[in-house]
Amino acid sequence: MPRYNYQCSDCGHSCVIFHLIDESAPACPKCDTEDSLVKQINTPFFKIDNNKTNQKVGELTKEYIELNREVLEEQKSKRGTYDET
Repeated sequence: MPRYNYQCSDCGHSCVIFHLIDESAPACPKCDTEDSLVKQINTPFFKIDNNKTNQKVGELTKEYIELNREVLEEQKSKRGTYDET
């Protein structure tokens, strides 16, 4: 089951929540406000076992980026500009 990092827009509480990709985020566990959790960018976490997969690391990374592109774009637009430094 995937893990997602969230931050509450009301109280600022950060948390990690495990849920299926097609499920919506639950209420904030601290302030119990509905629809206040905002998905945050998190680093990819996967273990590569070459005995079980024929995919290369670059292909897995590209797949992860494509799956999270919408979240990345949303967070980038909220911050205004992106500084690569």
